[in-house]
Amino acid sequence: MDKISVEGIRLYGYHGCLDEEGKIGTEYRVDVDVWGEVLEAIASDDLSKTMDYVTINRIVSDHVGERSKLIETVANRIIIDIFKEMPIVQKVRIKLSKLYPPINGDVERVSIELKRKRKDFSA
Repeated sequence: MDKISVEGIRLYGYHGCLDEEGKIGTEYRVDVDVWGEVLEAIASDDLSKTMDYVTINRIVSDHVGERSKLIETVANRIIIDIFKEMPIVQKVRIKLSKLYPPINGDVERVSIELKRKRKDFSA
């Protein structure tokens, strides 16, 4: 299976359980890997036959912009939409990191990493 990675997507979002996080927000970093067969895309040189990283970036941006309490929820919504919009994708890995979270201590980031296969996916 072939893999496309979109790494270091930096966005601003308003996720967290604290009311202040919904008002102030913070920076996020997202890395996405998708797997699927791209032989048809290679043979045809046709963008519609591959896993489009522009679409991945848009999906990530849309969901980081939609407030949630948990970054787990945000990451899962991203995976759902990747599977919905790109039938060629057979597997997704996403790492979503909240940079400089408002917790007691000097912490650079907290992250969630989710991995899902299409065969286990249900929308």
